[in-house]
Amino acid sequence: MKLKEKNVLITGGASGIGRIMARMAMQKGAKNVAIWDISEKNINDTLSEHQSYGNIKAYKVDVSSSQMVGDTYRQVVSDFGQVDIVIQCAGIVTSNNTFNNNTIDEIDRTMTINAIAPMYVGLCALKDMVERDNGQLVTITSAAGMLSMPKMSIYSASKWCAIGWSDSVRVELQRMKSHVRITTVAPYFINTGMFDGVRSKVFPILNPEKTAAKIIRAIERNKTFAGIPFSFHFIRLMEGLLPQKIFDWFYGDVFGIYDVMDNFKGRCVPAQGSVPGQGEK
Repeated sequence: MKLKEKNVLITGGASGIGRIMARMAMQKGAKNVAIWDISEKNINDTLSEHQSYGNIKAYKVDVSSSQMVGDTYRQVVSDFGQVDIVIQCAGIVTSNNTFNNNTIDEIDRTMTINAIAPMYVGLCALKDMVERDNGQLVTITSAAGMLSMPKMSIYSASKWCAIGWSDSVRVELQRMKSHVRITTVAPYFINTGMFDGVRSKVFPILNPEKTAAKIIRAIERNKTFAGIPFSFHFIRLMEGLLPQKIFDWFYGDVFGIYDVMDNFKGRCVPAQGSVPGQGEK
């Protein structure tokens, strides 16, 4: 779906690639851009940087709250009219601990923000989109949702969940013969600060501007799935073809994928009870 003259909503839109795509959407001629984020500072910085590009409005939203998601979505519709394109970027990663050293709080926050919150937002958006038989729901997941990743097992689980949910909805809409489009995006690590310290032996850490541009291009071309880089489209094929030991050796040792989180630093994670990092994808 072309962005020109469209109403666009971006969760996690005040940092990382969400902020970049907000700017790109306006440069593409979007009629209105609504950004959701939990950080007031990031919201203010983004509005200051982006207001010259077009009509943009920000909303402070904790996407882990279904009530807040529903109320704010209705407010966006009231402010701008029906949302044409929703781009879900909000996400967190809490640590590089092995699973046995994680906490209940890390499980709850990671799964809620990365896996359940996209469903909260998607439910609001799709009710309207299906009724009018038009719209596009875009979910930014991760290549970690296509490959088992040590020292990020909860994050990986949340992204497997998001991919499975998003693509299942695509099939549902397809069988309904709906014109509503679903785009699932699974990028490798992006250099936005969220994964500071990650070291990649073979695959380069992705450039935020170039990655955002590829996602925008996938949206405009109505792609159902976009793995970034393209080679990640073949992960599951290789896992199906190769014996598990060979696959683990090839991706884990030769490509070094299983060691990427060893030096992870990321951003500071606030104490229990807060919801950090939404939008730092």
